[in-house]
Amino acid sequence: MTLFSILCVLLLEQFRPLRADNPVYGWIRHFAARVERSFNAGHPEHGRLGWLVMMSLLVMPTLLIHWLLALVGPVAQLVWTLIVVYLTLGFRHYSNYFTSIQLALNNGDLAQARSLLAEWTKQDVRDMDAQEISRLAVENALVTTHRHVFGVFFWLLMPFGPAGAVFYRVAEYLARCWSEPEHMKQEVFGSFAAKAFYWIDWLPARLTAIAFAIVGNFEDAVYAWRNFAQRWSSETDGIILSAGGGAMGVRLGTPAEYAAKMTLPDPAVMEATANDADVLPGEEPSLRALQSTVGLIWRALLLWILLIMLLSIAAWLG
Repeated sequence: MTLFSILCVLLLEQFRPLRADNPVYGWIRHFAARVERSFNAGHPEHGRLGWLVMMSLLVMPTLLIHWLLALVGPVAQLVWTLIVVYLTLGFRHYSNYFTSIQLALNNGDLAQARSLLAEWTKQDVRDMDAQEISRLAVENALVTTHRHVFGVFFWLLMPFGPAGAVFYRVAEYLARCWSEPEHMKQEVFGSFAAKAFYWIDWLPARLTAIAFAIVGNFEDAVYAWRNFAQRWSSETDGIILSAGGGAMGVRLGTPAEYAAKMTLPDPAVMEATANDADVLPGEEPSLRALQSTVGLIWRALLLWILLIMLLSIAAWLG
């Protein structure tokens, strides 16, 4: 049932992808903001309580409906699974940005590429050249695909089915919306949500990195993962980006990111760390890297589907 649901949703998304501003996502954003306003009193335990409330009110009903529909029949349960997977699996949610940026760079329209990248990443990209635009687009594509596709795959395979997908996507959103906005960076309210998602995503992130290595340049992916992943400020992102970049033969990251974990702000150390970029496998990002990213993601997607199919066959035979 899980494999059939994934295949149906992937096919449906090719014709009618779910918009990022859909009413369901809008309601969850409003709900999360309301919980934060109601529970945030300046202590970490309030963030933990708010996180548990969000999870209880979103995940538990999904699981309960799934169990109740099993009593009605497999068709009803399949329809519910399809609905949940369609709402949580986002293979095409942001691909329009990536494709449009690729087209703009191909046409030499840097202004349009910067505009699209700024809208996608919510960062200041006014001074970025084509190489930096390509790098940031590739990095966002790899991380977004993991969080909207491969991470969802992993939790869909857990015994609680579609409730696992909701659990993962809500945990990812809370870690982001309660920690990353400027007005929340100095708050302790989101610390529990960030730590919880780190452990929730610990194994899926490594499986994604392994998938990138298998379908790409395995030796360079493993080398980059082992030697450079820890230098990103986010360990999870570092694993995905270092392995993905090594698999494609593309040098991702910046000297500042390589130096994020250094404790001594010695200029000589910073310069030496920046020069470490030269030993990363691959070449600097370019328009060709965008094309390589599309190929890597599709190959990794096919690998995941193959593994899910084998697990489904093994479960059926067992």
